Amino acid sequence: MGLIQLLKSQFLSHLIFYYVFLASGLIVNLLQFCTLPLWLVSKKLARKINIRLCYCISSQIVVALEWWSGTECTLYTDPKNYPLYGNENAIAVLNHCSEIDFLCGWTFCERFGVLGSSKVLAKHELRYLPIIGWMWYFLEIVFCKRKWEEDRRTVAESLQNLHDYPENFWFLLFCEGTRFTPKKHEVSMQVAESKGLPKLKYHLLPRTKGFWVTVQNLRGTAAAVYDCTLNFRNKQVPSLLDILNGKKYHADLYLRRIPLELIPEGEAECAAWLHKLYQEKDSFQEHYTQKGCFPGPTVTHPRRPWALINWILWACMLLYPLGLLLVQLVSSGSILTILVSVTVACAASLGGRWMIGQTETNRGSSYGNKEVPSKNN
Repeated sequence: MGLIQLLKSQFLSHLIFYYVFLASGLIVNLLQFCTLPLWLVSKKLARKINIRLCYCISSQIVVALEWWSGTECTLYTDPKNYPLYGNENAIAVLNHCSEIDFLCGWTFCERFGVLGSSKVLAKHELRYLPIIGWMWYFLEIVFCKRKWEEDRRTVAESLQNLHDYPENFWFLLFCEGTRFTPKKHEVSMQVAESKGLPKLKYHLLPRTKGFWVTVQNLRGTAAAVYDCTLNFRNKQVPSLLDILNGKKYHADLYLRRIPLELIPEGEAECAAWLHKLYQEKDSFQEHYTQKGCFPGPTVTHPRRPWALINWILWACMLLYPLGLLLVQLVSSGSILTILVSVTVACAASLGGRWMIGQTETNRGSSYGNKEVPSKNN
């Protein structure tokens, strides 16, 4: 292990990341609350401001992957479609095999300039989580309770509100609903067998209702569905803690552009279309497993400097007063004050680790932990 790698894995380095992220996130949340009156005057301007404010937070997480760990991302796609990426609204359907799938999705959003405006379908409870949850609330993220009768109406209303969104966005969807694990896969394939559906080897059975509602309510707003199949070289399974420790990975993303008008409008027909899509995704994963790459040409899209510049500016602004405070604490000689400061630092570290913990596999959906198959497909 080299010196730089050793420094990246140290608690103090992580503490600096946590501090900058938590402190800047709370400041951004405060600024977002200050935009509330503006929504009554100019909805378009309020949205544009919140897009920039949200970028200040989400780009810091991308910095951890792109610049801190140095993880490389290779894009497999049709060069003819490449100029459209980032210049149109799209629904991105991603597989869910690791803790950092969402982070890789955000990374490609960043490289195509739509990170600040992009959306996800998130659990309703997350809207109450400071920093990330509050940021998503002002970004008009679509929240769901995973109760179909309630979600059908609220999700549709949230999606329809995006028809006049002022900037291009990607709507990131994990149709499997939870991360792939052998136990969840076993239960999922039992469901597939009971419904007479073809079994999948590398994916869980997709949940079709959420996809259908998303497509129906974004017709005329989104131009295409991006079928995204992600994998990591050498069969690695990365985690967020590995990224914070500076461990480097290489992600490969296979992206197909499918015009939205090619997707059937009927619910049953759309569900059948999505199941077929996942059978194709399974074949792409099989190709990757056997040959170590996806089919088709690769396109190199370099990382942009703006996320790193954003983090450096926040770090300079927040670490300087912190340094002055620490000097004063040490010079004061007060044991109580020093102990309180150490306690606050540990709390900040635990807070950051707790947020990471919310993304771990064993904190995902309980799907696969019950004997009764899910009926939400």
